[in-house]
Amino acid sequence: MGPDPAVAAVRLAVRRCLAAADGTGPVVVACSGGADSLALAAATVFECRGTGRPVVGATVDHALQEGSAERAATVVEQLAGLGVDETLTARVRVQAVGQGPEAAAREARYAVLEEVANRVDSRVVLLGHTLDDQAETVLLGLARGSGGRSIAGMRRSFPPFHRPLLDVRREQTVRACHAQGLAAWDDPHNEDGRFTRARVRHRVLPTLETELGPGVTAALARTADMLQEDLVALDRITDAAYDEAVRTVDDQDTVSGQVPVTVQVSVLEALDPAIRRRVLHRAALAAGSPSDELFRVHVLAVEELVTAWRGQRMVQLPGHRVARRAGDTLIVGPGPVAG
Repeated sequence: MGPDPAVAAVRLAVRRCLAAADGTGPVVVACSGGADSLALAAATVFECRGTGRPVVGATVDHALQEGSAERAATVVEQLAGLGVDETLTARVRVQAVGQGPEAAAREARYAVLEEVANRVDSRVVLLGHTLDDQAETVLLGLARGSGGRSIAGMRRSFPPFHRPLLDVRREQTVRACHAQGLAAWDDPHNEDGRFTRARVRHRVLPTLETELGPGVTAALARTADMLQEDLVALDRITDAAYDEAVRTVDDQDTVSGQVPVTVQVSVLEALDPAIRRRVLHRAALAAGSPSDELFRVHVLAVEELVTAWRGQRMVQLPGHRVARRAGDTLIVGPGPVAG
């Protein structure tokens, strides 16, 4: 008799992911001890048996909850019990400066996982996000009005990170753990209504499923896949337009280390507005404007220097950057520092 259907579904997802990713070297699995990542770790150990690929289990203690160190130690024991070849744990300090605690924790976690991958010479780090996580991400992006990139949700792969379980439901990972006798941890933050994602998970999505019919969660995740395909194509077009329109100048800003970026207005004028705005957004980032502070309103203001220029002097951008026009040239770079 074969494995439980939920166990088989998780194993198949991991098998497909590993086949598509780099075929050699260690595989790092990020594990919090929750059902998603625990089922992922068990499936990865199973799929790597006999392949010569060692499995490294990594857990990150964010120190955000009482008893987090003990929880991390328990996860390490569970990973060892699953048969991983090596376990690593790290404690990080989460500093939510200019961002929420969830985003800060994620940033710290990814930095540690990259360091782990470098240490063990791995090109593959597996993350346990499921189809349900993807649907929540899409819904949050839609509610924030953050544009196509946010609504497209989480990428399946951005090396060394890979998300094998984006076609697997959360309930399947719970069943997979139960079928294998694995005691998964229920993170209390996932039930805490103070967190937006928890409210989406326990209130918003269930209401949508009730009022609009079953299948909303899967449809949201499917939307992400379709938008990701579109974004790949748009990025390719933007790359070509950026290469044609943008060039850097030689005088580097000695304070920030960033190089001012110049853009040919005549090239921008010929672009479709959607591509032009992407080029301008990228130019502002290249000039040193912080990504978490650069919004659509800034990009639209810079675009007016191209499409509605009436001699206006400059546009202020986040990060003490400005955009200004001189003839057929748009210059994005350091602005005057307030004294």
